[in-house]
Amino acid sequence: MIDDLYSREILRRTTQLRHVGHLAAPDGQADRVSKLCGSSIHVEVKMRDGVVADFAQQVEACALGQASAAILSQTVIGASTDEIRAGRDALRALLSGAEAEIPVRFADLRVLESVKDFPARHASTLLAWEATLAAVSQAT
Repeated sequence: MIDDLYSREILRRTTQLRHVGHLAAPDGQADRVSKLCGSSIHVEVKMRDGVVADFAQQVEACALGQASAAILSQTVIGASTDEIRAGRDALRALLSGAEAEIPVRFADLRVLESVKDFPARHASTLLAWEATLAAVSQAT
């Protein structure tokens, strides 16, 4: 059962975090923590013309939080708030077992489908998305 949760592909994604660090003078920033496992993420964004122009993150999370943050970090630059929200909502649907219409930009979220069977892990899987939306909201 644990092999279903931590698939080879999910574990591979943990090594693909991009934009790790901090931005000089971010427009918005946010922190999120999973109360259950203690995973945490800090996100900073710069916005230009309604889209993410630059992005940085500090991730101290379990493999699922890292994998999710990695997927987000690979394509978040150039994304609008609506696109990020659509990605987050699609991930929520995927985790609940509902039909998920995943935006093309974030198609790799399908890798996280097996997490649906582990509700205690949903919060950590969503951390990066929640933090990014909060940072973008602060910036606008």
